[in-house]
Amino acid sequence: MSYCLYCHQSYSETWSWAALFGLNAEPLLCQSCTSSLELIMGDICRICGRPFSLFPEQYRHGDSCYDCIRWEEDEEWAGVLQQNRSLYVYNDFLKEVIANIKYRGDAELMKAFYPIIHKTCKPMIRDSILIPVPLSDERHYERGFNQAELLARGINRNLNFSLKRNIHEEKQSKKNRKDRVKNKSNPFDIINSEEIIDKRITLIDDIYTTGSTLRYAAKVLLDAGAKQVSSITLGR
Repeated sequence: MSYCLYCHQSYSETWSWAALFGLNAEPLLCQSCTSSLELIMGDICRICGRPFSLFPEQYRHGDSCYDCIRWEEDEEWAGVLQQNRSLYVYNDFLKEVIANIKYRGDAELMKAFYPIIHKTCKPMIRDSILIPVPLSDERHYERGFNQAELLARGINRNLNFSLKRNIHEEKQSKKNRKDRVKNKSNPFDIINSEEIIDKRITLIDDIYTTGSTLRYAAKVLLDAGAKQVSSITLGR
């Protein structure tokens, strides 16, 4: 008998991650909670990984969504983020799970995603440096941990911390799309730039919403000499 990391109910181990995803690991969420997560599968935007099945056909052009087309039509941002891949649709259940982690301090809950993110994303980070998107010092102190770093450690323990966030902003969850993407100073800076010169970088974050945070981070990395920047997030 085990206890679910999210709902804390006991459950039998007669089902397993191995049965669902071909993984050899003990499940950390019960079957009910796991079934509330929506894996991103099928036809997706080649850049941001958005599932095309979840929005009308008129909001895509070929293999790209119009959000990404708008980014790519802007000379400043064209090609900055090579691609993003996300594990799950950011539905109401995942929103609550991430709220428990970020705002209620349940850092242990992130471990529930380690088996699948390791299995799914390990091939994607081959020959690249793994950098979790940093929090400001103030936010890190307030929260006690960086959820992006916790997620990244489920993929690989060998992380790089050359990216630093210098600007303390209002929480992204409190901003609308216009506020997220409007022109602003880049909140990120580079330390130890010699570690990322001519390297492929994979950024790790919890959620891809508009892509602005990841693109700002990617831009400062490319300006410092990185060869290419992609990203992996838990939700999209």
